[in-house]
Amino acid sequence: MTSTMKIPFLDLASPHQELESELLAVAKKAFQTAGFIGGPMVEEFEREFALFCDAKYCVGVNSGTDALRFAFLAAGVNPGDIIVTVPHTFIATTEAISQAGAHIAFVDIHEETYTMDPEKLREYLEDHCELDGATGKLIEKVSKRVVSAVVPVHLYGQTAEMDPILDLAKKYNLIVIEDACQAHGAEYFSKNENAWKRAGSMGKAAAFSFYPGKNLGACGEGGAITTNDEAMALRMKMIRDHGQAKKYYHDIEGYNGRLDSIQAGWLSVKLRHLAKWNESRRSLAHRYHDLLTDAKDGIIVPREATWTKGVFHLYVVRVQDREELQTFLAAAGIGTGIHYPIPLHLQKAYQDLGYKPGEFPVTERVAAEIVSLPMFPQLSYDQQNIVVNKLKEFVAPKVGASL
Repeated sequence: MTSTMKIPFLDLASPHQELESELLAVAKKAFQTAGFIGGPMVEEFEREFALFCDAKYCVGVNSGTDALRFAFLAAGVNPGDIIVTVPHTFIATTEAISQAGAHIAFVDIHEETYTMDPEKLREYLEDHCELDGATGKLIEKVSKRVVSAVVPVHLYGQTAEMDPILDLAKKYNLIVIEDACQAHGAEYFSKNENAWKRAGSMGKAAAFSFYPGKNLGACGEGGAITTNDEAMALRMKMIRDHGQAKKYYHDIEGYNGRLDSIQAGWLSVKLRHLAKWNESRRSLAHRYHDLLTDAKDGIIVPREATWTKGVFHLYVVRVQDREELQTFLAAAGIGTGIHYPIPLHLQKAYQDLGYKPGEFPVTERVAAEIVSLPMFPQLSYDQQNIVVNKLKEFVAPKVGASL
């Protein structure tokens, strides 16, 4: 899409052209030292990213999916346990749950923020589960499985409402793992702590993806886990490297889930620019808000909750006739995306879970209407004006016809 669209949905070429000399220097260093796996560049990035996230430790891994899976394994989720998350997210969230040997349970999202609705989580925990007095564990009534963890997804660059989620987790002895794969640098104001908290610093651990299109993207695959738990960090380092405490001494079975040195070096270069890029995204998002004010009858713009400072990984609006809009914008050379068109509980991959249409009405309604508009730090005001004008051109006759 980048090469054919006049205004691409995402521009991955420009930032790499701007940083070309720095990025090539990283590759040259790796070639000179033959340090391709682990080593100083990975360790340096881990220190820098932990500091960025206000966390004590960071463990670099191969992908965001590995980050979630390794976090579950290291946090103490047992095979057969239930992990609760939302159906409005990328499938990597739930793949990691299944691959850790756990079972998936869904709760619906909030219609304005698109993140986990704490009240729906409360309803699930109170109405569908009960505490075992002998063990203190939460048991799902129907399946009789232990509910051990909850995964709030910080979606589109906005954090989930963490205080009530953490309060419920504490009440029911649940592990909280943040899915922060779209929230590099996002912040949440905790009334409980009377402080702004970075995504990646609030749960027992947090998973990040460095897929190229992310706010902080590698030039390939990459991921990381942040945590304040030293023992957990050490265990995740073993899990990512075949369970090795030291070379050829395997305390446990693990995985080949390491972060390449060159990718870590490139991420270190980009991390120095991330705050500026995030601020550019915020500025562009707020400008979208302002430019679309007079089209609010036909377009629902994203709401940034008072308790979050989003980093707008995506700028997602809601409209009727989404496919028609995408065709209209594509004809004008404007790229768009959909994140995500089919809720996870209705995906063929999860038909065995037994969920039916209508069980998560907010997710289903949102999934049918969302469109992601062009959003990247180098998006110009002129390009943004064209996008908005075309969007208004599409919506105007439909709004008029409904009056």
